[in-house]
Amino acid sequence: MRRIIALLLILVTVFVMVGCGKEKRQIIKLTLSTEDSEAILAAAGIMLPDAETAAGANSTIKWLSWFDQFHNYSEDEVVNTGYFTFTEKYGGEIEWIECDYFERMNDLANLILAGNPPDFTPSGTNSTATYPMSCIKGQYQAIDQWIDYDDPLWNGLKETADYFTLGGEHYVIVFDLDSSNVIPYNRRVLEEWGFDDPAELYANDEWTWDVFYEMCVEFSDPDEDRFALDGYAYAGAMVESTGQQMLQIDENGVFYSNIDSPEIERAENLIYDLAKNDCCYHNGTNMWPRNNAIFGSGVKDGLCLFYTIGVEFFRGTVEEVSALWGDIEAGELMFAPLPRDPQGDGVYYMGASPYMKSYGIVKDCANPEGVALFAACERFKRIDPTVENIDRKQLREVYKWNDEMLEMWDTCREIALANQRMDLTGDLPSNLATALGRLSDGIIRNSNPSSWAQLKEENRESVEYYIEELNALIADENAKRS
Repeated sequence: MRRIIALLLILVTVFVMVGCGKEKRQIIKLTLSTEDSEAILAAAGIMLPDAETAAGANSTIKWLSWFDQFHNYSEDEVVNTGYFTFTEKYGGEIEWIECDYFERMNDLANLILAGNPPDFTPSGTNSTATYPMSCIKGQYQAIDQWIDYDDPLWNGLKETADYFTLGGEHYVIVFDLDSSNVIPYNRRVLEEWGFDDPAELYANDEWTWDVFYEMCVEFSDPDEDRFALDGYAYAGAMVESTGQQMLQIDENGVFYSNIDSPEIERAENLIYDLAKNDCCYHNGTNMWPRNNAIFGSGVKDGLCLFYTIGVEFFRGTVEEVSALWGDIEAGELMFAPLPRDPQGDGVYYMGASPYMKSYGIVKDCANPEGVALFAACERFKRIDPTVENIDRKQLREVYKWNDEMLEMWDTCREIALANQRMDLTGDLPSNLATALGRLSDGIIRNSNPSSWAQLKEENRESVEYYIEELNALIADENAKRS
């Protein structure tokens, strides 16, 4: 039944939106025909609410964010198929309230105080996090009266949603997961160095930290401005590859420190050895990434071997991607999962954050039912096989991904889904976030790095103290809700 359906992109109307003093941008409203999708999913017991009776139908929901991934600004690309279902099937609409990224939480607080809150915002972990502090502050509300994670529509997401609870209630609408960091590389460069292809090594179950480390050491030479690793993500990715996180949360929603994990210790020792062997980009004692942290810098030119990042960054224009990573149409760009710990359990691990797809419903908003209905549309289209084919068609034809990239994308996503892990570091009390940051970046952001044992002991007391403070806040909130 999986077939590529006819994609009907029809210009319905063009209107102008003004966003916070920015230039006017034309929004192009498009329709998408997916005539068989509901019948396909209904056979699996997965259904959307009836259009005639659904709560939230024929209404507008307000989206506060620094980006708008719903409306099209080009006739050439489908950006959000769940939005099409919300508008076509249910007569809904989304109003974008644009804000600055760094002012987003202040803007949210001001709108709530003014009695005019938006209905929903991005949520999740890291840069989009709204849990736990924003929930404790009362800026968001529980979503369980509208979202049932036991419904077949939401199958497979409850494990992740359970990370974001207060008083036994969920506070984040999780509608999809994807792998976070992958290991991108330029195949031409690896061939020139005589290295085995990481994708092939993974296929043979030989893609381990040891192989990764040997490549990095052989490649790196500061005198030639050549460093195996660059960017922000490689250290965190190595920890991700253990299946552990420094900050954990138990089944009762209580946070605890995991910095004594032997798996994390092995990962941090690997990072330390990489740093001490000049494998991590630096300019003298300056540890800032190359070219002011333009992601992918040096990969095409053979100056960076592995620029760890998410696959989202391979969806720029063909010209942009090829200029940084290598000729994508010639098959130079490829990526692999994170390598595995050779002393571990034999399992490949990849984090599912920060690319978790999720929303938070704002406290006292006007239309929570509309948000829940829209989220159901989003989830439906994420598992709709006809839309999956459209996504792949777009990646192949617009972004020029080849079949190997598409297959590896599936593989990385399957790894992330098989062992769902959340890096809960985005919306913590500032003191705790700072203490954890000293641990996570203490090696790679220091020209004379301390060992992991030293970093732990220097920061252990403050990490544990601030975790206790956070748990006390959560306990108080749980008591209020009991």
